[in-house]
Amino acid sequence: MHVDLALVVGSVIVGFLVGLTGMGGGALMTPMLVLVFGVAPSAAISSDLIAALFMKPFGVAVHWHRKTIQPRLVRYLCYGSVPSAIAGTYVMHRLGSTPGAERHLEIILGAALIVGATAMGGRAFSRPRDALDAPPRINRAQIVAVGVLGGFMVGLTSVGAGSLIIVMLLLIYPHLRTDQLVGTDLAQSIPLTAAATLGTLLFGHVEFSLTASIIIGSLPAVVAGSLLSSHAFTTTLRPFLAGLALLSGLKYVGVTPVGLGVAALAVLVVATLLARRASAATARALEVRVTSAPSR
Repeated sequence: MHVDLALVVGSVIVGFLVGLTGMGGGALMTPMLVLVFGVAPSAAISSDLIAALFMKPFGVAVHWHRKTIQPRLVRYLCYGSVPSAIAGTYVMHRLGSTPGAERHLEIILGAALIVGATAMGGRAFSRPRDALDAPPRINRAQIVAVGVLGGFMVGLTSVGAGSLIIVMLLLIYPHLRTDQLVGTDLAQSIPLTAAATLGTLLFGHVEFSLTASIIIGSLPAVVAGSLLSSHAFTTTLRPFLAGLALLSGLKYVGVTPVGLGVAALAVLVVATLLARRASAATARALEVRVTSAPSR
């Protein structure tokens, strides 16, 4: 089994950013594999899914310890996402592996990245609500439907667990704290990713040398990034990574170099505004904690 040193180094960088910001690997790892290393979209998606199965338990362990996971939400999300993830990998298999099929998959992946990055940006612009400590009321059909949509997109493109699902949960439950949203999404993404991985193994898209290089680089880097994830600067970094995912999606769908240049300038401006807003919000929250702390 051949291990690609350059790919290991790239996986270290992406894995660190995933652990640091909580962004889904599908929005970062898959574009790196396709655009930087020239990996076929089907192989990149499959390898990213398997690598994610090794990375996600570390984040779940942290959130389980902090009691920020909503178990009932996880259960109903999985009712929809697990079977639909396998269906998504089957559709990818049915698309085939010809150059034309890979191009179609690339366009689908680009569209998923654009939607996911836009959703993350919209989430940043949304006004925060006061958090509620009571467990949320569950609309079973609604949550299962969220799982079906998110699971299918993850199985087909590897994008969705860290972007689409968490944004849909935010729209349904605006009073859930951010750590509860992230913890719940991470917890449901383990069985979801496991189902998608099973589908890729059944339908034969996996390149094991590629997958091994990703795991070797990303696994320790995710742990290192997670140890720093509580620092305030991570909130200012996330808009720029979402912008990078958006630009990758535009590249996939065939936007011209001139169009990408204009989009890059717009992304830089918007990401800077979002980063400044996130930094100011973090500073206000810290000030509130300091002023509300009991004096000795």
